[in-house]
Amino acid sequence: MKKVLLIEDNLDIREMTAELLELEHYEVITAENGKIGVEKAKSFMPDVILCDIMMPELDGYGVFNELSEDSNTASIPFIFLTAKSEKSDLRKGMTLGADDYLTKPFEAEDLIEAIEARIKKSSFLRKEFSRNTKGINEFIKEASKFQELKDLSEDRELIHFKAKEAIFSEGGMAYNLYFIQRGEVKTYKHNENGKEYITGMFKAGDFIGQLCVLGSSGLYTETAVALSNCEVCCIPKKEFTQLLFNNKEVSNKFIGMVSNNVLHMQEQLMGMAFDTVRKRAATALLELYDKGLVKDEDLGISISREDFAGLIGTATETAIRVLSSFKEKGIIELGTSRSIILADRKQLQQVADFG
Repeated sequence: MKKVLLIEDNLDIREMTAELLELEHYEVITAENGKIGVEKAKSFMPDVILCDIMMPELDGYGVFNELSEDSNTASIPFIFLTAKSEKSDLRKGMTLGADDYLTKPFEAEDLIEAIEARIKKSSFLRKEFSRNTKGINEFIKEASKFQELKDLSEDRELIHFKAKEAIFSEGGMAYNLYFIQRGEVKTYKHNENGKEYITGMFKAGDFIGQLCVLGSSGLYTETAVALSNCEVCCIPKKEFTQLLFNNKEVSNKFIGMVSNNVLHMQEQLMGMAFDTVRKRAATALLELYDKGLVKDEDLGISISREDFAGLIGTATETAIRVLSSFKEKGIIELGTSRSIILADRKQLQQVADFG
């Protein structure tokens, strides 16, 4: 049973509205002023709040502000109740960030419709989707229904790529972004001299190509190659942009899913500019370890020294020297097929922190 908190100082309206909601099988708790309403919101934790604007003790704006500042109540859908003469007050309430409003007197159908719409929206936005193909398909299906985009509801099939096979190529038309279901992928670019340098290493659960799809050129600005046998899910640009631009809340949620970690990428670029090669190498190895590409036993994937050099932005010979020094100090070991084994994470972390 969904819970509704009704904050209304007019006794007749409060009792009539509560009775109406109870007949529709909502659990209702009421408050006669804003101060009591805030207290009950924090203890009752309703699914939606109906709140009058003009009230004693604490008005509707004060209620909204107090609840917005509390992380436990900030995401609860909030609907203002306002008299017809309070249009300017209504605009202020919506500017603050309220989800909806109802003008008193309101019809029962309008009240129920507003509540159901906000609860449905809140349920979708609060739901966590797993970072795998099933979760992506589930998100797109629910987002499509939420936005009434019926043409986006078909499941995406997995595409198989063999090791060293290109998923997309620099300069090609950016028609799709990709989600990695299984395997590992590297992305790289060519500089003006034609030299390849690594722009990223990705594992299952990561997206690739999303920034290229949004780019103004309409082209892939890097190449993605499978490091091992991979399964990826393809999302067409049209569907991606529809999900992104049709609704702000859906957009924010989808961006959170596909962004991987933009802030972390910015930190990496800063490190490339100012850190020593030794520190960059240690940081890269720790990140590869966290992604499962480097392990503490001989199960990691083979990483060419050229790729590792491109990842840390140095010459291959320099990368080899740094790895050799790490091996001599017992920080890493070399496994079969040129895989790197992390032998002493604590010592490697010290290098990454202090150089």
